[in-house]
Amino acid sequence: MQLETRQLIIREFTVEDTLAVHDYASNTEVAKYMIWGPNTEEETASFIDRAIEMQRRQPRLDYEFAVELKEEGQLIGVCGIHLSEPLQGEIGYCFHPYRWGRGYASESAKALLQFGFENLGLHRIYATCRPENIGSAKVMEKIGMKYEGHLRGHMRHKGKWHDSFQYSILEDEYAELALTSKRV
Repeated sequence: MQLETRQLIIREFTVEDTLAVHDYASNTEVAKYMIWGPNTEEETASFIDRAIEMQRRQPRLDYEFAVELKEEGQLIGVCGIHLSEPLQGEIGYCFHPYRWGRGYASESAKALLQFGFENLGLHRIYATCRPENIGSAKVMEKIGMKYEGHLRGHMRHKGKWHDSFQYSILEDEYAELALTSKRV
């Protein structure tokens, strides 16, 4: 399975992606907003193994994709969508810090919305970020997600409780956005 955008190829992971993923997954700047990391080599290899195993599951409920630049063929991050009942999905994305601020997260997240609504038939797609992760919140707003609220102390990781901001978009809102963007 593969998705394509103007600048990106969003594809299934292979074992050969491990070193490129580890390059950013071991970075403390990347991991500070995540519930994982910074990763050891073994943890990154385990993530790649899980992502490849997801590809074989039927029915498939979890999609983790490698994101690479079309022109360079270089892996620059990951994005994914994880399904839950009834007809809902959670998206996420993580990129190498050298690629932050260039619109790649927004471009890959839009592709996930399109995949979720148009291919998987979802009704609602949501995402969360730590309140201090302003860049991620801006991505969610840019792709048309609406702020739903502040989840206080709902997740324990790295020895402490964490808050999250939650955003979502419904299928009819996505359809209106998709129609409006085609008119422009």
